[in-house]
Amino acid sequence: MGSRSTRRTASHAGSWYTDDGDELKGQMDDWLSEVKESSKQEPCRGLIGPHAGFSYSGPTAAFAYKHLNPDTVRRIFILGPSHHHYTEGCELTACQIYGTPVGDIKIDTEMIKELRDTGKFGTMSRKVDEDEHSMELHLPYIAHRMKGKDFTLVPILVGNLSVESEIAYGKLLAPYLDDPDNFFVISSDFCHWGKRFRFQWYDRSHGAIWQSIEKLDKHGMDLIEKLDAPGFAQYLKSYRNTICGRHPIAVFLNAIVEATQKNKPTIKFVRYAQSNRCQKVGDSSVSYASAVCRFCGKSEESKSSSKP
Repeated sequence: MGSRSTRRTASHAGSWYTDDGDELKGQMDDWLSEVKESSKQEPCRGLIGPHAGFSYSGPTAAFAYKHLNPDTVRRIFILGPSHHHYTEGCELTACQIYGTPVGDIKIDTEMIKELRDTGKFGTMSRKVDEDEHSMELHLPYIAHRMKGKDFTLVPILVGNLSVESEIAYGKLLAPYLDDPDNFFVISSDFCHWGKRFRFQWYDRSHGAIWQSIEKLDKHGMDLIEKLDAPGFAQYLKSYRNTICGRHPIAVFLNAIVEATQKNKPTIKFVRYAQSNRCQKVGDSSVSYASAVCRFCGKSEESKSSSKP
């Protein structure tokens, strides 16, 4: 099999973000430098981050990727929603390399086979893989933060799952979340508001439209921080907030619940932004949020509790 047939090209480079590697590194370094030391929380075992065009989402994503410690990570699972390809399950890549303008990333083909052998995963076609942007927009940060480290990537495309399927995939992935060598990246934007998104929910009691959007988003973010998978599912049913990565988030929440019998998990949102502050009905915006997930084991918890 030729190298071309096993390498996913960075199909959105040059449009959604620059295809100039040096320029891209400079942008990420600038955004990462704006995250103050006081906002760092370690150890970090996973993150939630946005996937819009880099000029919009890159600054917010930096607040999550600042927490990724490249010295402790050997394998990165990335769960991204499917925007163009309909499936009611999860699908895996058939590629062996994911290309980025700042360096190639090796796919963990052994882990892909292990997951595929469960019978619970389909396989993305090359077109589906390269058309989807939700995982690609995280790859530059991953490649940049992990530069020089020996690690592999496990991309999982998450489809339109039922609540029951979210629970099932969470249970399946839980053992991998338990492994401290693994890191999980969950790709999601938050509210897509406006006529073009067919979503214009507005509670005037919260002030301007953008304030109502923020209130709605932060309601969902609060449930995520509480690790309340059933509550998050009910919130989505009640408000239908257009969180495009709602299924990957739900799978992650269910995995955390299953995986952490001996650990104390936390998810903390560290940044929230909107592409535009909507003031009138004709406006539109997309919300971006970054969160970090930490596991505090018994030994770690006792160390932290002894600090003044």
